Amino acid sequence: MKFIDEYRDAESANAFAREIRRITTKPWTIMEICGGQTHAIVKYGIDELLPKKIRLVHGPGCPVCVTPLESLDRAIQLASRDDVIFCSFGDMLRVPGTSKDLLSVKADGGDVRIVYSPLDALEIAKKNSNKKVVFLAVGFETTAPANAMAAYLAKEQNIKNFSLLVSHVLVPPAMEVILASPNNQVQGFLAAGHVCTVMGYKEYEPIAEKYKIPIIVTGFEPLDILQGLYMCIKQLEEGKKNVENQYSRVVLLDGNPVAKDIIKKVFCTVMRKWRGIGEIPNSGYSLNKDYESFDAEKIFDLQDIVVEEPSECISGLVLQGVKEPSECSAFGKLCTPEHPLGALMVSTEGACAAYYRYKGHGKEDNSMDE
Repeated sequence: MKFIDEYRDAESANAFAREIRRITTKPWTIMEICGGQTHAIVKYGIDELLPKKIRLVHGPGCPVCVTPLESLDRAIQLASRDDVIFCSFGDMLRVPGTSKDLLSVKADGGDVRIVYSPLDALEIAKKNSNKKVVFLAVGFETTAPANAMAAYLAKEQNIKNFSLLVSHVLVPPAMEVILASPNNQVQGFLAAGHVCTVMGYKEYEPIAEKYKIPIIVTGFEPLDILQGLYMCIKQLEEGKKNVENQYSRVVLLDGNPVAKDIIKKVFCTVMRKWRGIGEIPNSGYSLNKDYESFDAEKIFDLQDIVVEEPSECISGLVLQGVKEPSECSAFGKLCTPEHPLGALMVSTEGACAAYYRYKGHGKEDNSMDE
């Protein structure tokens, strides 16, 4: 496909792999933050092109995966109400809550609708004034501008039957939790290019300086990832600890100022719980006081819910890069895409789903010409 094939060229990929092998003299552990990068690495066999001294681990870069059980249970509680039309992106419908998922609510008669934008949910609210329309606003900084715009327009247009159930999370605080952990094994990061498209990468510079670690803003195609790995390993071998931008065709130092402005106008930073990790200070967005009338948690007076993760699921350790999916005793047995224990197995960006599909547990074709 034009403009994509050039980033999947096998000859160029092998050239990068040869250079990585040439410059690598020591063992290094590198974490990719984004679940999209994880799937590309496993799908295209990038990990198998690398020297054995290079170990790739998978970080908490899947927004579906880190959405806590409590948020899912609140969503299911709202979606089950007769007076609610519950709207969500499709990738959230099969993520398991404590006892069921949103798809089960829909099958039981709940009005659960898949939308492609929060603005679609806003249009549904305009056309259904007799119903309360709730949009499940999850994701990293990438999806925050559109969700903020939905709240902004709802206020501007005085749409009172629309609200957001917000569970946004932010990448840099999670990186710091990983680096500060006594179990940390990460020596270099591939940062998520789409997050940096919105936010830029200035906020990574203090992290690189504090923890003495290279951070490479990286895209999602095979050549992006191989180049990002080359840049990271080169820094590690030379003893450098800087932030570099591999994804320069998309990412600017200061990001997208218009997107950042709407986020600042609508959201405030709060403590947020991450599934499998726990609470991280200043790691999430919530609607600020000017927009709290569109906050579903306040509108519906949702009670605090505290639930435990399934004991068989090691998703928290996978999200922190401590273990790989195949090290889980439930992987491919008690936990499959059809019957997932955790979100990492069902999400299109989950590490467990990638291993299941591309490392011999699934039946799908993983050819490079998809």
